Amino acid sequence: MSKGSKPGSVIALAVALSLSAPFALVTPVHAQETAPETVKRKVRSRTMPDYPAIAKQLKITGKVKIEATISADGHVVSTHVVGGSPVLVSACADALKKWRYEPGPKETSEVVEFDFGGN
Repeated sequence: MSKGSKPGSVIALAVALSLSAPFALVTPVHAQETAPETVKRKVRSRTMPDYPAIAKQLKITGKVKIEATISADGHVVSTHVVGGSPVLVSACADALKKWRYEPGPKETSEVVEFDFGGN
């Protein structure tokens, strides 16, 4: 949270906004990879994250960046959150763990950015 921001006022605003719109908000999710190194592995299969119900209620959008460690056989062995809304992070990490990459000669790292509500 930035210096001087008030968490209570942010939550109150989010709740007020969610009560003013009783319909479900459909938010597209996009994923984009950015390699921390020059080596980039191709994705064989990807699972997009589910938009969490609480995020829908509060109309939370934004980007989540997660660094994934990929084994030589292409499975995601671990994830590390680089940034993003805590409400969206869990769904993104769970989905990223299901991704499969092309096999490679060694373990590598990739940074994946998920965009909730972006174009």
